[in-house]
Parts: sequence; C-alpha cells; structure tokens
Amino acid sequence: MKTPDAFDVLVIGAGIAGLQSALDMADQGLSVGIVERDASIGGAMIGLSKVFPTLDCSSCITTPKMAAVAHHPNITTMTYTEVERVRRDGEAFRAVLRRKPRYVIEEDCIGCRQCEYACPVDVPDEFEGGMGARRAAYIPFTNAIPQTAVIDPNECILCGRCVAACPTDAVVLDQEGETVEVVAQAVVATTGWQLTPLEAKAEYHGAEITNVLAPTQMERLLAPHGPYGRVLRPSDGKAPESLAYVQCAGSRDQTLGVPYCSRVCCMYAIKQAMLLSGSLPFADITIYYMDIRAFGKGYEEFYRSARAMGIEFVKGKVARLTEADDQGVIVRVERIDQFGQVEERKHDLVVLSLGMRPAEDLTRLVAIETGEDGFAEVPRPKDAPCRTALDGLFVAGTATGPMDIVDTIVEAGAAATEASLYLREGGVTGSAGREPAAAGAGAEASTPAEAQVMS
Repeated sequence: MKTPDAFDVLVIGAGIAGLQSALDMADQGLSVGIVERDASIGGAMIGLSKVFPTLDCSSCITTPKMAAVAHHPNITTMTYTEVERVRRDGEAFRAVLRRKPRYVIEEDCIGCRQCEYACPVDVPDEFEGGMGARRAAYIPFTNAIPQTAVIDPNECILCGRCVAACPTDAVVLDQEGETVEVVAQAVVATTGWQLTPLEAKAEYHGAEITNVLAPTQMERLLAPHGPYGRVLRPSDGKAPESLAYVQCAGSRDQTLGVPYCSRVCCMYAIKQAMLLSGSLPFADITIYYMDIRAFGKGYEEFYRSARAMGIEFVKGKVARLTEADDQGVIVRVERIDQFGQVEERKHDLVVLSLGMRPAEDLTRLVAIETGEDGFAEVPRPKDAPCRTALDGLFVAGTATGPMDIVDTIVEAGAAATEASLYLREGGVTGSAGREPAAAGAGAEASTPAEAQVMS
C-alpha cells in the first residue's frame, strides 16, 4: 500500500501510548499516520505477562487496541519504518521516513508462515529475550500486527527455500528500502523506553552469569506462551527453588548515568514475585531493596499482599553477584536493617531490576529540548505535561520520563486532546470533512485494567 503523503497527525511510536493516542484522535475524525520502527505494533507491553496491580493479562489489553488501530479507517500504520528527521515546514511538519526492507512484499504476504517453516536457520529470538529461537525468515510473534514476514538479512544464507515455499511469490531477497516524506499538521512523539543494559553494573556480572536475568526476560518466562512454557533457569532447564530480585540495579546510580529513580521497578518486581509464587509454590523468593516505591492507587496494598504471601523483603544494598560451582548465584548484601551486617546468600536465579532510559534521542529527530536525563522537556509539566516548546509537537508516555501503564495511557489521552485542540484552533477539520469532536468523544474508553509499564 502506498503511503499517503499527508496526515492531520503523525504519531511516532506504536507502543501502548501511541496506540491509545492514535485511536483517540482517529475517533474524532482526524487522519493519523503511526510510525513504528519494529516489524509489529504493540511496543513493550505486548511482551509482558500480566499488569500490576490487577494482574490482568497484558496481551488481553494490548491486542484489541492493536487490532483497532490496524483496522481503523482513519489510521495508516507504517511498521518497520524509522523516522530520520522531522522539521517545521511553515504551519506544518515534514517528516522523512526510512522504510526498511522486509525482503517481503507486504501487500502479497498472507501470513501463512511457509517461509518460516522452510527456513533452515535458527537464531536467538529477541522477543523472547534471547531464550527462545526464531528462523531467519519469521513473523515477529504469534499475535503480531501486521502478520507479515520479515527476512533477517544478517542471518539469511540465501538458500532460496523461503522463495520456493512462498505461495504468493512475496519473498524478494533483493528488495531495497525506500525513503518517503510525509506532511502532518501536528506530531505526537511516543517513543517509549529502554532498560539500562544488563551488564551496566560491573559488580553484578549480568552479561557473564547465565542465571542473572533482565526483568523483561522474566516476563517472557512467566508468559504462558513464553519460550519454555514455564519458569526454568536458562543454564540447565532446572525449575528454580530459590529466586531473588536486586532492586535499583540500574537506577539511582550516578556512574551509570541514571541518577534518578525509575519509578516502576519496585512494582514490577513485586508483581513478578507474586506470579512466581503461584507458578513455583515451593520456591523461596527474596527481594533485596533499599526503598520501596508503591506510588499508585492500590500499590501499597499490592506490596502488603506480597509480604503476606511469604515473599521475603530484605532491606540492604547488594554489593556484588558471583557464580557458584552449581551455576547458582551468590548475592553479597550489606543489611541496612541490621546495622550494616554483611552476609552472602545463594539463589538458583537472580533478576536485576533494571531502570528506564529514553528509547530514542529525540533531539536527533526534531528540534526539541531534553533534560539532563534525556527525556523530553516540557515547559509546563503541571498543567500541560504533553505540550513541548515547539507548537504542534506533543509528547506522551515514557518519552517524558519513567512511568507505569496507568499514567502512560492517561498521558496518551491528554496528548490526543492537546493535538486535537491545536488543530481545531488552526482550522484543521479532519479527514471526515468536519471539525474534530470534543476530545475523547466517540473514543474507546480505557478500563482500569488498561490503565497499568512494565507490569
């Protein structure tokens, strides 16, 4: 499908914030283009197991929104596409987009996966945190949207089996990317977050010890459609009998360039610990922490429930992690609650509660100010948290700072409202040939369960 060259609003990023913002604006009659650099929409939330504090299924919340965006007549989705730059062009914005080659003709691909079944090359699956495998020809995950295959050029051996297997002749191994320009009257940036690297803190040896995991990897182990189908430690497939979480493993650390609290780490660790307690009822689960931040509605009760379930909370500062002879992980901790006493404990599996950083350098894309932390700067954070100093450019979700899914969805709605008001004041009437309705009118309402990021 040819990309239209003009939209009322361009949304950068198709995570939960981008999806919600796009739906809110499209339901008001605005034409929306949504750009996602990955091969599927859905962002980080589609890879989570459940959300806190309700423990609702993450996929059950995200997938319907993905489908709604894909089928909305006022929304054009552009996946596997990167924004190279956005510049002001008179009263509008002109964006240069680079559509990466899938080596598959999108219009002809029917999502049958025959290319995937025929491919002889297995590589670590990024969606499963490297714990599962995918083929060099693949669909990103089961409920990906669009259900369109991608050929990994770095792993493809050019055997031609995918070409022969494709029933619609959609595989084109010499396909090239293309650069397109689109014009939009307003832009909403929902560029999301990334975790601090697992190996960032040298004392924890995250990249060296196999049984030290990132929280996103544990999310996949807990998911019913995860890489193993149940929680097993990667080194030997053993069901762990002792698990631990190390809090502030990537935040509140000036040497890592993340001096701030990432806000959600306590709650996602508690959530995962509670889920582990259910899936591994005889396992011992410990959370090593310096402070607990239970900041939202029902979060304190969630924390107290975890304690009541028997999850052990140890107030202390973890100095280092080392690997035991049996591939367990030895945690050396200074106990804050016991006057600095130092002790060592061994666990089968350890999860580092890594912090949040911006996923994208916004200054590379557009003339926008960012703070020292790299997140977007907004001049009026109290009463206009989505409005930047550049008229017509709005931000939402973790593009502005660490936040959970509740606040992300709220901010996405606020950004949609701000953009709609900006367009209405500028005389833009929307793709339906009428003035946009009042903000939120006709939009799908968010349920409390939808309002939970890393849950």
